[in-house]
Amino acid sequence: MFTIFEIRHSGVQFLEHRRIALGSDENEAGKIASRIGLIEDCALIFLVQIGASAAAQVTKRTIMPVKVAFGSTIEEQVQRLQNMLTRNPPMWLAKILHAEEGSGKAES
Repeated sequence: MFTIFEIRHSGVQFLEHRRIALGSDENEAGKIASRIGLIEDCALIFLVQIGASAAAQVTKRTIMPVKVAFGSTIEEQVQRLQNMLTRNPPMWLAKILHAEEGSGKAES
């Protein structure tokens, strides 16, 4: 399941949960593609681990994968991202924000 938020300088808004279909007979490439399809409108994805193939496909779709420590909460990551936005964002985040201003793509 993916939990989708819109995160801006002005605040955070929970948008929705997007569930991964269970019991699919897809091969690994099909599973990756269907999961990316669930988040293709997002700018960031926070995750504990990601394989090289999945990371390449995510970044190809201009979604930035952000690895987090096992056991960290969604709330911690949302707060961390919002703090970065209100301070001096790192270059990778500033680049995403600049691209988002032109495209209207949601941050998650």
